[in-house]
Amino acid sequence: MTRVDHQTTENFIAFDADKAIVATAMVACDPSMTKAEVAISVRSEDKHKGIAWEMLRHVARYAQARGVTTLESIESRENHAAIELEREQGFVVVPYPDDSTLVLIRKDLRSA
Repeated sequence: MTRVDHQTTENFIAFDADKAIVATAMVACDPSMTKAEVAISVRSEDKHKGIAWEMLRHVARYAQARGVTTLESIESRENHAAIELEREQGFVVVPYPDDSTLVLIRKDLRSA
């Protein structure tokens, strides 16, 4: 997350009213710019306020505008909150190859 090139990777930061960082969202595209992975982290005391929801919506719109057609996230099967949030935004859960503790969450941005 420290090597953002603003071409294939971008990082978004959310601040609170006191200018403290409350969340970050990174999107990393493959070289063809057709598939991207998103990772979101929200400060624990700021969870359940809709920040992750808005960060994911923002990243999806950004990726779609850049021509990305598939947005993915890798989640622990135990991270029910994140999986549900992504499902609510149209992502589909599929098994993660070779690791039954993970799932791959995928959204086709062409139909978004």
